[in-house]
Amino acid sequence: MNYEPIGVNLRRFRSALGMTQEQVAATAGISRVAYRNLETGVSAPRVETLHALAKALEVRLQDLVSPAAELRHVRFRSFRRLNTREQILIAVERWLRGFNELEEILDDRVEYTLRGIGTAGRSAAEAADQVRAKFGLRSSEPVRDICGLLEANGIKVLPLKIASDAFFGLSVAGEDGGPGVVVNTWDRISVERWIFTAAHELGHLVLHLDDYGLDQKDEEERQEREANVFAAHFLMPPGVFDKEWEETYGLAFVDRVLKVKRMFRVSYRTVLYRLSEANRFGTGVWRRFQGEYQRRHGRTLLKDDEPEALASDAFRATFPESSRAGEPEDLSPADFMEDRLLRLVRRAVESDTITLARGAEILGISLQDMRQLSASWVG
Repeated sequence: MNYEPIGVNLRRFRSALGMTQEQVAATAGISRVAYRNLETGVSAPRVETLHALAKALEVRLQDLVSPAAELRHVRFRSFRRLNTREQILIAVERWLRGFNELEEILDDRVEYTLRGIGTAGRSAAEAADQVRAKFGLRSSEPVRDICGLLEANGIKVLPLKIASDAFFGLSVAGEDGGPGVVVNTWDRISVERWIFTAAHELGHLVLHLDDYGLDQKDEEERQEREANVFAAHFLMPPGVFDKEWEETYGLAFVDRVLKVKRMFRVSYRTVLYRLSEANRFGTGVWRRFQGEYQRRHGRTLLKDDEPEALASDAFRATFPESSRAGEPEDLSPADFMEDRLLRLVRRAVESDTITLARGAEILGISLQDMRQLSASWVG
């Protein structure tokens, strides 16, 4: 028997767990010298020792004795160095291997509908429209279940909890058993971010497949920006986004952003990003939103905050066909405001047809609240 793969795997799995030789040996109930000889290939392991080592390293016996497989065509970049990088790659490789094995055994593979898609010369936004069309999404249709949508089009999806806000996700090309998308579903990362990450990694698969490689670990600003644009347009098509934004015309700015965010199941940051793209808004929308939010709640939103966040089961959720397209079932007070009346009041106030006091009277709010509402109107 060739024992070299065992030594390689022992070293690989041990390093991924951050364990020393002494720790693995102690957990498996053997001496450090005995373990060292196994890892270096000097000694041949006994069956019971292999079982003990597999248990100590939290892997299957098959993983320990099979030739090591490494992902090479992968896009795995993070904001900063990750101690768990190797461990994540091992977990993803195992997942893909098992996934493909089942597909082969059951003769049940889903065709990758984006194979050979040509995006050369297209902007990220145009590529998003092209992918939506390939997926059979109508231009006015929000993405209700991104996991189901990706999987129905031949892209494997793995939710993986990693206690780090430096890593949101990765993607694997077809050469390594993909295409696949991995999303960090740690509970301190919002569900909206999970959804956006899945769309973001889809953008990389479509736009940057030639740049996949394990050796590249640092984020490349231009490509990250393109993937963000792709995700924002994929989740919120321009036509329906503009329509839904105009439907909220009479609401206060914060309420407008939060209502649209719930409609498309995205982060408030994604809505602000889309608004900042338009020349009529510019980058000032970020300051305006934070300023109004602080006046209303007495604090600004921190990096990990997501107001009116989705529940975790929304990552794999669908809406009844009878419901308004994409309208969440969990509504907030802003959803019960009379949008048409608010729009009419705004138009009348802005054209000096009525006074602010009359507007407050019509809406049944105080003059102070009316002043705050009118001050928050944007676009």
